[in-house]
Amino acid sequence: MTDIPRPTVLLVEDDAALRETTQMVLERQGFDVSSVGDGNAAVDALERSWPDVVLLDLMLPGMDGISVTRWIRERSMVPIVMITARGEPIDEVAGLEAGADDYVVKPFDGAALSARLRAVLRRSAMHAAEPAAPVTDVQALGGGLLLDRAALEATRDGQVVPLTPTEMRLLTEFADNPGVALSRTHLLERVWGSMWAGDGAGRMVDVHIQRLRAKVGADTVETVRGHGYRLRRT
Repeated sequence: MTDIPRPTVLLVEDDAALRETTQMVLERQGFDVSSVGDGNAAVDALERSWPDVVLLDLMLPGMDGISVTRWIRERSMVPIVMITARGEPIDEVAGLEAGADDYVVKPFDGAALSARLRAVLRRSAMHAAEPAAPVTDVQALGGGLLLDRAALEATRDGQVVPLTPTEMRLLTEFADNPGVALSRTHLLERVWGSMWAGDGAGRMVDVHIQRLRAKVGADTVETVRGHGYRLRRT
């Protein structure tokens, strides 16, 4: 009988005690974990091999978590979960704007962290495994923006738009509901899953919408005041 592969995690944390504890907890939860203590070491490790998910502290000596996230996003769509120390909005927003998919706040529960990582991995796997549509199934979204569902790719004026998996899921959800006002709750359930709740959840949606707009055009996704967002009708 073939064993099911354990998900691989690169843990980047400069606090040696927390790094060791977190690694032990995640390994007990079924992950294969490698760990490093600073951003430069993280880049070195990633240049050797890519894990299934990166768990990355925001505050690191040398190359900080934001810089590492940007470095990763120039090369890979691997899921990134950011660790923040205080949970203040500025920390969360900074990580998400750099390209992180999720964030956890210290101190965190080991089981909850494991569930968060598995949720990110599950969303990434679902995105990769979406059934291929016919090659001609290309949807025009206005402003020169095209969504190719078969290729899981968006282009604008003929140029590929470098969307993260989360941004692609957002754009696809809007494309499935053109002109329909979608609430933050709807988007959280469809794009992130039902585990998100509270003020931070709404901020998660808002930041990713900002990132999506920056890539596909500021007026492509409209704000519906007091409700959420909608794809502009073409």
